[in-house]
Amino acid sequence: MMIKSKDIIAARGLEIDLSGPDGNAFYLLGTAMSLAHQLEIDGESIVNEMRSSDYEHLLQVFEDKFGEFVTLYR
Repeated sequence: MMIKSKDIIAARGLEIDLSGPDGNAFYLLGTAMSLAHQLEIDGESIVNEMRSSDYEHLLQVFEDKFGEFVTLYR
């Protein structure tokens, strides 16, 4: 076993396992609002776009807006 530095984890950014409890739409909408607030962008318009269709669309919008900062896993 190798013990890794916390710096490696921080450098990877946020990771969300879509097959777990963090993969539900409500968690992703809340995360989008939080990230938008931190980035000082309009979270309401992003969340409205995420809600405008099905779950796959929600994921696509999330990835488009926050893919630079968050890694989504299935």
